[in-house]
Amino acid sequence: MTKSTHYRTVWLSDIHLGCKDCKAEYLLDFLTHNKIDTLYLVGDIVDMWAMSRQFLWPKSHNLLFHTLISLPNKGTRVIYLPGNHDEPAQKYDGMMFGDIEIHREYIHTTAAGKKLLLLHGDQFDQEVCFGAFHAWIGDKMYDLLLFLNRWYNRIRTMMGFPYWSLAGYIKSRVKGANEAISRYKQACIDRASEMGMDGVVCGHIHHPEIDEQDGITYCNDGDWIENCSALTENAQGQLNLVYWAKVTASEKLHSIPVRQQASANKQKAA
Repeated sequence: MTKSTHYRTVWLSDIHLGCKDCKAEYLLDFLTHNKIDTLYLVGDIVDMWAMSRQFLWPKSHNLLFHTLISLPNKGTRVIYLPGNHDEPAQKYDGMMFGDIEIHREYIHTTAAGKKLLLLHGDQFDQEVCFGAFHAWIGDKMYDLLLFLNRWYNRIRTMMGFPYWSLAGYIKSRVKGANEAISRYKQACIDRASEMGMDGVVCGHIHHPEIDEQDGITYCNDGDWIENCSALTENAQGQLNLVYWAKVTASEKLHSIPVRQQASANKQKAA
């Protein structure tokens, strides 16, 4: 049985409710098995772009949406930072949606006293983008990756194998994608450094990672399209990445401490 964990803080982003690639069932399972004091929804929770093209709202998406908005009734503080796919909510910065706080950006202080800048990350699109044509090509290629990922995992499921992100595997081997991720990461770190923060937590690019660079802790909580990942903080202020598809497959927590992940990234770079 999957072990239940009590987290001081959890960050989730890029759930993309309303998109056919949303892994709502995995996130529902994560929320069912864990207790959370403060939950940050770091943008792209509802994919209004996808729904403008084709309306899709299956039972699992509806259940997950109502689970998220009902968490304050169960003692979880919920703070929502809208992204680009749920951009209309950005105009409600500083307001409340029921018991859920809405902020474009926010500052979180960990149990260890570290100050983290929280934002979705679409704020840096102009700095990271290689131009309109490259952006268009990137969108089309990503749609193809998700299509391949969807059918690949349907076959794996039929054969009795657990979910595995083919899209993430392919992306990690594409030079242009890695260059864009690196530029995005640097833009986030620069913003946090300019504001005198100890670190930054973001989403947007569907690439979960924890790293230390120039004295700044960079955290990307990933997504629930490819990676089924969440960033978590325990009672001591330690930050970890949890990959829930792996948890449900192995029935044990797969988390990556900050220093361990940073060390692993340096070894890869070498």
